[in-house]
Amino acid sequence: MEKTPSRFARFAGNPIIRPDDGQPWDNYQTFNPAAILLENRVHLIYRAIGDDRISRFGYASSEDGCTVTERLTNPVYRHPVTSSHPFPAACSSGGGFGGAEDPRLVRVGDDDILYMTYTACDDGIRMAITSIAVDDFLRKDWRWKQPAIISPPGQIHKNWVIFPEKIGGKYAVLHSLNPRVMISYHESFDVKPGDYLNSYDSTFSVQRNSSWDTVVRGAGAPPVKTEKGWLLFYHAMNGHDYGQYKVGAMLLDLQNPEKVIARSPFPVLEPQAVYEKSGFKPGVVYLTGAVVRDSRLLVYYGASDSYVC
Repeated sequence: MEKTPSRFARFAGNPIIRPDDGQPWDNYQTFNPAAILLENRVHLIYRAIGDDRISRFGYASSEDGCTVTERLTNPVYRHPVTSSHPFPAACSSGGGFGGAEDPRLVRVGDDDILYMTYTACDDGIRMAITSIAVDDFLRKDWRWKQPAIISPPGQIHKNWVIFPEKIGGKYAVLHSLNPRVMISYHESFDVKPGDYLNSYDSTFSVQRNSSWDTVVRGAGAPPVKTEKGWLLFYHAMNGHDYGQYKVGAMLLDLQNPEKVIARSPFPVLEPQAVYEKSGFKPGVVYLTGAVVRDSRLLVYYGASDSYVC
């Protein structure tokens, strides 16, 4: 008997966040959420685009991890846009004219700080990192640390994620899956200007032949620790239906996470629902958040660059 692929069950109430016509900063698109479980509540930081097409981050939360019971009416994070001329490539990145895109949120061990990586779009497409005290986050006192740009100028980088535990006593940043898993290790995230993390330039992609994921785009949510390894979701496409973003999974070695133990032979999430196939960018599922709640894995993703699911 052929083994049935194991895929996620969609929440019947999807999308859980839609654009709000009453708010000019997120009335156009709401998508690609970061997720973290704190005090038995799932907190979401999602990307929003409104009238001015600048990407900002909004906040929502859920008691059960599915139904949103709180959503703030103002942005909780903005990346300073200094360029008076939108970067051309940035304008095609989800439809925005710059700003902060696609956050990932993580707490490393028992640190009293949350770290957030995101794509900073201004004079280029680069990676940024900021942080906030856990207590401030829970109080909704949005005192984020001044962001630091951590990728070199003149290159395009996205989808960098931080491991939720130190590895070998150091903070670990996964910054590329193409052509291989690439991780950098740091004593701290006190970044000085010009301290760039050298990575493979994602402008150039190495294709994997004879697989559903011939073009690997990058990591999804921060890795989830399991008994058998780090569970990492990633985004990929196939040359036969290019532009259809799907999600795969791989298992990384716990001690040496640059080593891939296993990889899904099929997508674990692909665009099928109406809200995933209609919107600003039809055919896109973009998984950026994952939490384990009551022994159940919940994942959060952007659908068609328009909704949070």
